[in-house]
Amino acid sequence: MNRLLVLAFLALAAVARADEPTGQLDASPTLFTVMAALNMAGYDTDLAHSHPLRQLVRDQLAKRDIPSLAAIRDFVLHHHQSNATAELSQYVSFAATVGPPPGFEIKQREVELPPDVVPLQGFAPLLASFYKEADIPGLWKMAQPYIESYIRIYHGPVVEALQQVNAYLRQQSNGLSGERFQIYIDLLEAPNNFQTRSYAFEYTVFVGPSVVEGLGKTAQPRTFDVRHAYLHYLLEPLATHYQEILQRKKALADHLERARGLPPAFKEDFLLLVSESLIKAVEARLDSNNREVDQALHEGYIFAPYFSEKLPAYEKQESSMSVYYPEMVAAIDLVKEDQRLMNVTFNAHPAERPAVQVAAPEKPLTGVEKTLDDAETLYSSRQYEQSRTMYLAALSQTDQKPLQARAYGGMARIALAKNDPETAETLFQKDLDLGPEPEEKAWALYYLGRLALAAGERHHAIQLIQEALRLPGASDKARKAASDALQQIPNK
Repeated sequence: MNRLLVLAFLALAAVARADEPTGQLDASPTLFTVMAALNMAGYDTDLAHSHPLRQLVRDQLAKRDIPSLAAIRDFVLHHHQSNATAELSQYVSFAATVGPPPGFEIKQREVELPPDVVPLQGFAPLLASFYKEADIPGLWKMAQPYIESYIRIYHGPVVEALQQVNAYLRQQSNGLSGERFQIYIDLLEAPNNFQTRSYAFEYTVFVGPSVVEGLGKTAQPRTFDVRHAYLHYLLEPLATHYQEILQRKKALADHLERARGLPPAFKEDFLLLVSESLIKAVEARLDSNNREVDQALHEGYIFAPYFSEKLPAYEKQESSMSVYYPEMVAAIDLVKEDQRLMNVTFNAHPAERPAVQVAAPEKPLTGVEKTLDDAETLYSSRQYEQSRTMYLAALSQTDQKPLQARAYGGMARIALAKNDPETAETLFQKDLDLGPEPEEKAWALYYLGRLALAAGERHHAIQLIQEALRLPGASDKARKAASDALQQIPNK
């Protein structure tokens, strides 16, 4: 196969399955320590519906001699006089601000600290003592299988959602040097909590577990909320950068006096209102649901209809949103928008989104399944040599052909990423020969089809990609990749 012909394909094929957006999905040992301490200090909110790890950690800590725990309980009670339940939001801010264990040092000056963290500065030395006395490193190690299992639930849907945003906005950065988007899973808090923080160069999302309702179901990750936060991360800096243009449109905010259901933060911060309106419009386009725009307007996000009308024109041109943005906001017609808003009857009460329901977590993977999952995680983070080592290890751990097929498929994708199409083709064919599961088979057919196309074997390529498209049990993502590939094949 001609290596030069394959290079263009490699750039596209890698994106189809493996290319991860900027950001990380992980758990924080700092937040884990904070939440473990709070649980022992009286944080009992909705314990019955929480993730099982929360009770397991509480049970383990209850058996240990922790001299600092009395002082921690006094500290929490002193700052929350009504009862022993901690104000979770305040301690999340604390965890997002302080340094890592074991020191939990506060390096900022008091004037630089978030206001809700200032009263908690005395909590840092107590937490450092608790970390050592309670053997939090041991608990953290014990918790890893549960955390990794939950992260696996989030990984695919979240990566796909963020890729969707990146593709739509044509950008993977908010334009601020050093900024990054971070997602932390926290299984030690009450269910259905979702919070964001933006400090220094970190835009951080904290996701608690969802309500547990019975057994045997698959968890539904908070994909919508993560995507919404990611849109804020990318779009809010644009409003700040072009605030001089936007301030000329502020007269329209007078209509918000009638929007009694709009949260006060959006009435007080005009740039935030504009950003949220744009985000609502983008979400409606991504979800192909124009009703979301009408709902947003009646909630008080007054620019949502305007942006909804302008986004189709944005989609037809080639510039990124960061380039197109100033032209779009400058074109807001005050007279036209004022007339539109005069006839709107706003909602009297804030809208509420239903809580996400989730079943008990999946059991942690073991054996060859865990090896394959670890290999895939390494591959997704482009640690190709380490990933290949894990795939080879998986081959030695099982004689089940479908599992071996997954290992060969993974190594084939690594070969593609390293610009070695000949090896990739051989490994994908080995993948197929072993009788893989439908999703694995669909991807192998897809990649073999793209490789055949790059080699000038048009007819064979079409056959392979069509087979992937029609394969029962193939994932929606694999089918979409195959469908897109077919549309890109030029006619003779």
